[in-house]
Amino acid sequence: MLVLGIESSCDETAAAVVRDGHEMLSSVIHSQIELHAEYGGVVPELASREHLGRIETMVREALDKAGVSLSQIDAIAVTQGPGLIGSLLVGVCYAKALALGLGIPIIGVNHIEGHVYSVVFENPPVEYPALALIVSGGHTNLFFVPEEGKYKVISRTRDDAAGEAFDKVAKMIGLGYPGGPAIEKLALNGDKNKIRFTRAKISDGRPDFSFSGLKTAVSRYISDNAVTDEQDKADLAAAFQHSVVDTLVDTMERQARELKPKTLIVAGGVACNLALREAAENAAKRLGVPAYFPSKHLSTDNAAMIAAAGSYHLSKGKRSDLSMTADVTLRLQNLDTEPAVAGKRKRYRT
Repeated sequence: MLVLGIESSCDETAAAVVRDGHEMLSSVIHSQIELHAEYGGVVPELASREHLGRIETMVREALDKAGVSLSQIDAIAVTQGPGLIGSLLVGVCYAKALALGLGIPIIGVNHIEGHVYSVVFENPPVEYPALALIVSGGHTNLFFVPEEGKYKVISRTRDDAAGEAFDKVAKMIGLGYPGGPAIEKLALNGDKNKIRFTRAKISDGRPDFSFSGLKTAVSRYISDNAVTDEQDKADLAAAFQHSVVDTLVDTMERQARELKPKTLIVAGGVACNLALREAAENAAKRLGVPAYFPSKHLSTDNAAMIAAAGSYHLSKGKRSDLSMTADVTLRLQNLDTEPAVAGKRKRYRT
């Protein structure tokens, strides 16, 4: 089965062709980093306009690189949510129109589930149960995956996502956007033990993440100390990065000892961070299980992971009809007993 994947949830316009859910025939991504860099973050209106101007080109490029035509595509998988509403609508509307014109099935995919599937292309098959840490600019979650396609949220962020915290701290230090790669590069020359930041403790006892306190601690440190030369900045970057990585991996390892997964998955844009990878690999060795990571290309938002996730659901007979639309509050927690969101879910019709 050939599935065309389309991703436009934030600031990457991406398309990919995947065969049978695990063979990537093509994957192309147009990044908007340069467009948003001067603003220090993604500007939603600019992002959606850029998607609109690029999506047709990216789809054609993905088909050309895969060596297939539209008539050979069996189904379309598209990111339905979560994400920026304007960006999501561009991908969803395009995918629906294309599916209607071709007379082929379409499936809406949860963007976070896509990140779980980003490891299927370059690693051995995932053994279940698995524990998946998804870390990006917009999401920081730990999922228990007892079997393929089933998820229970174990940990979530109470405030900033880890990638968002990287961006904000990078701005405090005077680095560019995006902050993650800039801090990682600077931290290579720093002493992570020079400054000690305490970890946030969740009062209700849940194993959730919180990075707003760490961000505030960094801000106070900068206000109270002369962080002027490059070594001072490097030490601060290293200490901040160490605190984030330690929080993420320690939580994952503690939950793994209770849940006893057979595979650890670490994915999302922050999974590019080498310190995080090293710490997660060391934790996996202590646990005696493999840790799977996507390559750099597949860590950031991409359409191959959307096609892979969509392929699984299509193989189970699931389809979306043309009333499917972008859902910015879409959640991945089908084994939880608690409501998906507090209050009424917002939906946007196309």
